[in-house]
Amino acid sequence: MRIVIAEDDALLREGLALLLRAEGLDVVATAEDPDAFLAAVDEHKPDVAIVDVRMPPTHTDEGIVAAVEARRRLPGLAVLVLSAYVEQAFATDLLAGGAAGLGYLLKERVGRVEEFLEALHRVADGGTAVDPEVVGLLLARNRPDDALARLSPRERDVLALMAEGLGNTAIAEKLVVTEGAVHKHIRSIFAKLDLAPDDRADRRVTAVLRYLRQ
Repeated sequence: MRIVIAEDDALLREGLALLLRAEGLDVVATAEDPDAFLAAVDEHKPDVAIVDVRMPPTHTDEGIVAAVEARRRLPGLAVLVLSAYVEQAFATDLLAGGAAGLGYLLKERVGRVEEFLEALHRVADGGTAVDPEVVGLLLARNRPDDALARLSPRERDVLALMAEGLGNTAIAEKLVVTEGAVHKHIRSIFAKLDLAPDDRADRRVTAVLRYLRQ
């Protein structure tokens, strides 16, 4: 796995590089601003980019803009975004724009090395990783959905873990139930949200979007 890190905080940038190299991962470049990051993507063609949301010069959304441009230049590039805050607009757009190979974690999660590495590998493999705290805060800010109100407490637990990007096996482990039970809950969620099988839409992503946005 070839990785480029874009982070303006030198301590965090080098700390991430040391951590990942110690795990046997190939950090091919680090960058402190969007221009250097894009140049590194062009040169090294990495598999994954770890990108800070807020970067110079304005420290607003330069990291997100650069990540979008990097994926345009290198289709299939997996991106794991790190943020000190919950950036609601980006967190919902993360899934709305297509969830494959994208992750959104709060920076404090990096200190929980096992969880951070699990999220990184999930994103690199084409999955999604959304910080549990991000999911919780977004839910607290958004309006209730009448259809979601029909879900049982256990079904809401399953959907919340789906929103974090967990697969059925990981959900079963978290909830200490069988995978069969998870499949049953997911089928019930789809039925209650009126999500019929349709090759044009991913029901799992659609359900998560309903959960996060409404």
